[in-house]
Amino acid sequence: MSTPRGQDPYRLNQGVHVTLGIVLIPVLLAKLWSVVPRLFSWPPVKSLSHALERISLLLLVGGVLFEFATGLLNIQLDYIFPGSFYPLHFYGAWIFIGAFVLHVALRMLRNGGLREELRRPAAKNARAGAAPATAGPTSLTDPTGLTTPEPAAPTISWRGALGMVGAGSLLLFAMTAGQSIGGAWRGTALLAPRGQDPGPGPNGFQVNKSAAGVGIRPRDVGPAWRLVVRGQGQERVLTRPQVLALPQHSAALPIACVEGWSTEDQLWSGVRLRDLAALVGYAELAPGVFVQSAQRSGAFRSTTLRDNQVRDARSLLALKVNGADLSADHGYPARVIVPANPGVHNTKWVTTLTFGDRA
Repeated sequence: MSTPRGQDPYRLNQGVHVTLGIVLIPVLLAKLWSVVPRLFSWPPVKSLSHALERISLLLLVGGVLFEFATGLLNIQLDYIFPGSFYPLHFYGAWIFIGAFVLHVALRMLRNGGLREELRRPAAKNARAGAAPATAGPTSLTDPTGLTTPEPAAPTISWRGALGMVGAGSLLLFAMTAGQSIGGAWRGTALLAPRGQDPGPGPNGFQVNKSAAGVGIRPRDVGPAWRLVVRGQGQERVLTRPQVLALPQHSAALPIACVEGWSTEDQLWSGVRLRDLAALVGYAELAPGVFVQSAQRSGAFRSTTLRDNQVRDARSLLALKVNGADLSADHGYPARVIVPANPGVHNTKWVTTLTFGDRA
């Protein structure tokens, strides 16, 4: 039995998230360049309200630089930062959002509130940005403090600056988006580690980590391999031929990773997770499952799947892909494949499935 092909929302969401983040790098750099005078104004603190504004600015700039830096390092698989990328990136985003809200609120209070800010004519703001050279950094004619008192001759027009930023963003898009779009476009992803050609054949699509890279030994996945299924005090131990003898189902699903790369739909074949839950007493309403791998080290040698994921008819313990046995790098002898699940949580080289409380 097979499940029809469908769009994976996680693949779309993560591809847009990562590609947009890269495309916005020139915009970020241009924005920082435009506010450099503000960042190094002197004296650094003039009043309590100014101190709060400076703190919000520090968190704002620091937060956005942290988000972009950790995101880029994660895309390139360079985990040089301490701790797990996921909580670091998540809490960094909240710091940035909080600092942004605080900074906007303080600026509005300083300028007379939201109503006054909305009433300010656009022409008045434009004249403020064109302050004369004799104006001080915080004069009435330049409330932003961004106009230099001794401006040099311009080297580029504002149209030229916008054009340069736009061209940079388009170039980054062209050299990155192919890892998410797939197909012939994948070869254009020169800045992405998953832009390379993975080779031909049924297993010819990208992998996040190879068997050799995580220390999988031949004996871990050879004839002695066993699948242990536990739940409700019961345990079943199955060889690969025994797993193959169970009712087999197919589902067309992609691999989509947090780094932004993804594959097209691949046709996976294996045993439904909910059918494996039934082997240990969960004939109906299968619970969540704790999945363990033969991988002995690394953050993703195990994962937990929720009950709704286990009950999905497309969630498989896959044994084959595109009609062929899984390759070692794709998780032979068995791997989990679940719709709209980050690639790192589709655990490979599965050895144990524990349904119920442990999950």
